[in-house]
Amino acid sequence: MQGFFEVLAVEQVIRLLTAFSPLPPEQADLLESDGRILAEDITAKEDLPLADRSAMDGYALRAADTFGATESNPSYLHCVKNFDIQTPPDIELQPGQCAGIVTGGILPAGADAVVMVEYTYAMSESMVEIRVPVAPGTHVMLRGEDVRAGGLLLPAGTLLRPQEVGLMAALGTLRVPVHKRPLVAVISTGDELVDVSVTPRAGQVRDVNSSTLACLVRRAGGTPVLLGLIPDELHTLSARLREALETADCILLSGGSSVGVRDLTVGALQAIDGARILCHGVALSPGKPLIIADVGGKAVWGLPGQVTSAQVVMLVLGQAFIRHLQGWKNPFDQALWPKQKAVLARNIASRQGREDYVRVRFEQGEAGELLAVPIPGMSGLLRSLTGAHGLVRIPASLEGLETRQQVDVLLFEP
Repeated sequence: MQGFFEVLAVEQVIRLLTAFSPLPPEQADLLESDGRILAEDITAKEDLPLADRSAMDGYALRAADTFGATESNPSYLHCVKNFDIQTPPDIELQPGQCAGIVTGGILPAGADAVVMVEYTYAMSESMVEIRVPVAPGTHVMLRGEDVRAGGLLLPAGTLLRPQEVGLMAALGTLRVPVHKRPLVAVISTGDELVDVSVTPRAGQVRDVNSSTLACLVRRAGGTPVLLGLIPDELHTLSARLREALETADCILLSGGSSVGVRDLTVGALQAIDGARILCHGVALSPGKPLIIADVGGKAVWGLPGQVTSAQVVMLVLGQAFIRHLQGWKNPFDQALWPKQKAVLARNIASRQGREDYVRVRFEQGEAGELLAVPIPGMSGLLRSLTGAHGLVRIPASLEGLETRQQVDVLLFEP
């Protein structure tokens, strides 16, 4: 077991976390697949589109018939028919002929381009003036241009967004193989904690972590299950952990502020057969008192009890781990996270050997530049988070950051 002061570097903790296997696949309804990770390759069962189609309202024609056309010297084509979107063409265009067509309409045989209606003039029902030249393929969606039958539609590991859902819908996909959403148990410990609905007495505080952790879990794609408050009693905590391990894929345990609660968490874990303590302290500020254990392939997190520390650990490591369980590619790579460049408003000191995450808010500078203004406050104060737009990371190799230095602000999700 790692001693509490034998803290691990953040990179070491990430290696431990990525060793946990992503959750197995399951089948989800098409509309329920949004935001999920594809567990298997999906191949196309048919061409998309199924035929050459028009991308504009206008006239289908042979591009060669428009060569040299201008407003002052238009081409004149014989309009043989107007097709609606539901009627497949039953003719083949000959040289000098065109046919009216709508967006999405199937091109008649012999046509290889579409001219937009804005660049034409209907002289009569059967004669059209074409005022611009078009090249073959202009405003045409070719059969199989999106995907060919038997071709790879979406590879495993793809994050499914509305656009991917739309692509699958276009090919008639009703059920989608995706990684399971993790069921995450949330437990808060501490004799001083009371439920949100209770008016606390002196020495008591309302339970904040259960609510915030549940929200952070949900935003990362997991399903939170709140298991309530546990007093600082070893046997009670061990029993609740065993209960949670029966159904949950991951457990978040936030400690209270009473003396010795860290030992209580470790003791409760050690009382469970097969539990292995992987981490007992991380070089992260705020968030040093982090415990991670492996119990039968499931991760149990002992989070700091201080509200800001618990949230920063979740923002930096916890949400990425929940996404890892869902099959996300490189969820811990901060280069892929939403961020905003800004200019640091003042110096920030740091201690070498640990990563610091400083809460900042955005302000407009006198020269119009975007400033990142550090928000001071101890880890028990919530307002340092509610007033922040994101976090600035100070690497473990540095002793701080300087005023006017450009920084990346890791953005809180909206």
